[in-house]
Amino acid sequence: MPAVMKTDFKEFPCISRGKVRDIYEIDEKTLLIVTTDRISAFDVVMPDPIEDKGKVLNQITLFWMDMMRDLMPNHIIATDVKEFPEPLLAHAEALRGRSVLARRAKPLPIECIVRGFITGSGWKDYQKTGQVCGHALPAGLKESEMLETPLFTPSTKAELGDHDENITLEQAAGLIGEEMMRKVEGLAIAIYSRARDYARQRGILIADTKFEFGMVDDQLILIDEVLTPDSSRFWPMEGYAPGRSQPSFDKQYFRDWLEEIGFNKQPPAPSVPPLIASRTREKYMEAYALLTGGRLEL
Repeated sequence: MPAVMKTDFKEFPCISRGKVRDIYEIDEKTLLIVTTDRISAFDVVMPDPIEDKGKVLNQITLFWMDMMRDLMPNHIIATDVKEFPEPLLAHAEALRGRSVLARRAKPLPIECIVRGFITGSGWKDYQKTGQVCGHALPAGLKESEMLETPLFTPSTKAELGDHDENITLEQAAGLIGEEMMRKVEGLAIAIYSRARDYARQRGILIADTKFEFGMVDDQLILIDEVLTPDSSRFWPMEGYAPGRSQPSFDKQYFRDWLEEIGFNKQPPAPSVPPLIASRTREKYMEAYALLTGGRLEL
């Protein structure tokens, strides 16, 4: 099956086409979510796909959602194309492995970020202020050092092409209420902590990650992608050493290439050379194999 850059299923209305996912309305309570092979970096969608990336993201998300079912419910209804509405069966090849039927939820208006290591924007924040998103930290921490306790550092949700902005817990409470903010803080840290401990046994350090939660009626559920190479920083345990940036299994490799060629982080994005696309694909596939212990069925 060739790479899927974009879907166009006429049988149901496409209500959203994001950086990676195409979302269709099946009915008022049900969505079809298709994870394409698009790749974005610095909030810019590239013109070329990374083959099989969508399947990797979808399958890793399903793996984690299954592991976290006792912590909280999620939006999954069906993952087997044979269980999808009959009009979609004609698109079975394009859908297989990269799509789900999901409950339609009202997303919370914040991104729920958990940081277990000090890196990225958190490291820059700490160097300037000694804090990360309002959390005061001990002096003398090194880049990429593991934090004693994971931090919940929410952000705003930006429109496509814009950048999320870090906000304080007080600002998050102002958006969703103090009680809900504390609830998602606890859940996000619990999910991250379980995943971190599991992944460490598989040779991967999860430096940080981003969750999305939504409401179905009065029930809070886990939605969107979970602990994937797109929403997380995955580092190999082998060779890990604080005091420097770390090699990764996530799309940091791809971002580094864009930095090297001087990409100005604005559209239009450059074409992706076959070698870069191939190496990026390998990193996604490696992350899947290490985490699940299995081989992705393509």
